[in-house]
Amino acid sequence: MPDRVFAIGDIHGCDTALNVLLERLELTPNDTVVILGDVIDRGPGSRQVIERLISLQQLCEVVLIIGNHDEMMIKAYEGTDAGMSRMWLQVGGLEALESYGGQTLGLVPRDHIEFLKSGVDYWKTKTDVFVHGNVQPEIPLADQSWEAMRWEHLNGWEAALPDGRRVVCGHTSQKDGNPRIMNGWVCIDTFACGGGWLTALNTDTNEIFRSKQSGETEGPLWLDEIANEFNH
Repeated sequence: MPDRVFAIGDIHGCDTALNVLLERLELTPNDTVVILGDVIDRGPGSRQVIERLISLQQLCEVVLIIGNHDEMMIKAYEGTDAGMSRMWLQVGGLEALESYGGQTLGLVPRDHIEFLKSGVDYWKTKTDVFVHGNVQPEIPLADQSWEAMRWEHLNGWEAALPDGRRVVCGHTSQKDGNPRIMNGWVCIDTFACGGGWLTALNTDTNEIFRSKQSGETEGPLWLDEIANEFNH
């Protein structure tokens, strides 16, 4: 089987959705799974999600993109930014801690934090660039602001990259549960933690597989049949 690259949108602690989605993909050692960030908090199973992704590394290549929520958890754990730590608790951190059995970061295994810290700000193939939040097309990838890549939402006016690569991102949640596309871009944060779908995109075929925390699955579907376009 040729190598496949799957991008998976914001998981946000939706462990059941992740497990059934990965089963549906029938992954092999030749496959690469790109996790687009925000793997933790809000949903009920942050600990279980991290454990599943760590174990997935034994089956296939896993590329973790750091999301803004992942960054907040790292800084809260390491005590490097009190303001961000307080913000994290207000936007899903408490749910993340509950998945570890309490309300203290002392219950979080160090290897879970090291896994989050192993992530990158972007990853690319010959055809796609993967990022959590946003990129500025006029700036080379190596010179991009990590704040923008992790924190900046899409506004729908983004230009295509000059090298022709498509940007595959998350972070800008699509409340209707469907991916959002525009010229040179696709967003697959499809609101798994809010009752929407957890979406996986086969970047070679544009097939979509998706699941819900309830255990429901769909796919394969075609990206251009279910996606919405940005409206200005």
